[in-house]
Amino acid sequence: MFNYIFLAVCGASFGLMSAAGVFTVLIVVGLVPRFAGKTHTANKIFLYEEMVVFGTVTGCILSIFERYLNFGAFFAKKSAGLAGAWTIAGNIIIIMFGLFSGMFIGCLALAIAEMLDSIPIFARRVSFRHGIGIAVLAMAAGKMIGSLFYFFNQLYHTV
Repeated sequence: MFNYIFLAVCGASFGLMSAAGVFTVLIVVGLVPRFAGKTHTANKIFLYEEMVVFGTVTGCILSIFERYLNFGAFFAKKSAGLAGAWTIAGNIIIIMFGLFSGMFIGCLALAIAEMLDSIPIFARRVSFRHGIGIAVLAMAAGKMIGSLFYFFNQLYHTV
């Protein structure tokens, strides 16, 4: 019994840490205020932040409890005669999701690219004159080694 409680506590805490990491990246990059500034809707910034939290939590729940939240199969069973309509509606939803996901990833990539401009400014302020190229190269090499370790050990099959 203690093992199950320990695993539940560890799983919940690791989930909270990864969610905090996602929110931290979005806050540090400044994506939400940038969207509010570009669309001239700064009075709705709290709504934007709530939608980011809601989307992240919903995505986590749907990915963890996929077996129990398969609404498409439920509706397909209930309305067998409308299978073509459900296929068309599903394709439209997938197209819209792809469009909005692509826009979000593009904006996130641009915001991260702008963050990279701050590395030389930070290096000057802390008097880090020599070796900044080596530091950036070490970060990139660490990311590459971690990715290769992940795929060569086939960790993606464990999920």
